[in-house]
Amino acid sequence: MTTQPTARHRADVAPDALPVPATDGSVAQWTDRYSHAVMDTFGPPQRVLVRGEGPYVWDADGRRYLDLLGGIAVNSLGHAHPTLTAAISAQLGTLGHVSNFFGSPTQIAFAETLLALAGAPEGSRVFLTNSGTEANEAAFKLARRTGRPRILALENAFHGRSMGALALTWKPAYREPFEPLPGGVEFVPFGDAGALADAMGDDVAALFVEPIQGEAGVRPLPPGYLAEARRLTREHGALLILDEVQTGMGRTGRWFAHQHDHLGGGVVPDAVTVAKGLGGGFPVGALIAYGPQVAALLGRGQHGTTFGGNPVASAAALATIGVIERDDLLAHVSELGAWIREAVAALQHLLVTDVRGDGLLVAIELAGPVSAAVAARALDAGFIVNPCTPTTLRLAPPFVLTQDQAQTFVDFLAALPADPTELTA
Repeated sequence: MTTQPTARHRADVAPDALPVPATDGSVAQWTDRYSHAVMDTFGPPQRVLVRGEGPYVWDADGRRYLDLLGGIAVNSLGHAHPTLTAAISAQLGTLGHVSNFFGSPTQIAFAETLLALAGAPEGSRVFLTNSGTEANEAAFKLARRTGRPRILALENAFHGRSMGALALTWKPAYREPFEPLPGGVEFVPFGDAGALADAMGDDVAALFVEPIQGEAGVRPLPPGYLAEARRLTREHGALLILDEVQTGMGRTGRWFAHQHDHLGGGVVPDAVTVAKGLGGGFPVGALIAYGPQVAALLGRGQHGTTFGGNPVASAAALATIGVIERDDLLAHVSELGAWIREAVAALQHLLVTDVRGDGLLVAIELAGPVSAAVAARALDAGFIVNPCTPTTLRLAPPFVLTQDQAQTFVDFLAALPADPTELTA
């Protein structure tokens, strides 16, 4: 005998009959409720956002903001993109989640697509995750499977907050509260090929490196560094693992930052981690292992994930990649990013000492530790930016941003006082 679902479990129940959290209330009211319900790991929210469209978001008070951070390089298609939302809805209406005892067409197609975009050789494989830190955690375990005791990472690196990824992360303020961390990780100076050569040896399992250090202030590796890193790791039998969590999936105008001649110069890594913009806002990440020998380092039962590669996340990633290809957004990212950097530099503003980056990952260096004050002024003026270091503003906007929209932020910068002390007075 089979039982019928009750009304509360039936698919034909009208959506408006289901309890949905109300969005009415002011930013102040929601912030107060946040403080009593959400763990205080991020501090109070700067605003409480209720909806978005394209590169814009609105807060609970009805104020509109140009989102020039994109959820920290996540919302590559902006907010509420119709193709992405349709793909997620369609997949969820067909098959939402299965365990990894089973496969799904979207999961398999997604993995195949990633391998193709990465230019990975025959025998390469993908491990699908939910986030960048999980992708780096998987890569950490991949390195451990070599049997070698030492892992190298760069000073000022950021690879995530889980224990393995945190062990690869340089910043003492992130590391020290959770020590002892997994051991064997050593940090070498950023961009110093000579120091890397001195640290390298036949007991090194892997070198972890970001082609552009995002959290450290959008700092690209010097030209030729990755090529030398590849030569050294190959000479000593170590893995070269590239963290492209922030820089991958079109953020710099190529699918992966190391595909640029000035960053990678044709380097083929042993593994790449990716997340953030991969799902256009839906949580998804991946570890790409290049070639059969590297892919075989993690065998059956040696790693796992409940949600990684689920059909909905896979559908979101496929839709995001499809829109980027369909709308030629890689070219747009390159062109608009170059325009933003040139427009900011052309201001010749005394407050701005440098502007750098690739594609739509841009850093604006300021003449003093006033980035937080500038970011606060920007928010009040309707712009979301990130003070990633005391002297650096980071921009990582959606790929759908237009030049006219970007111009409004350039105009905001132009109106800032030239004297840093006026920003903190």
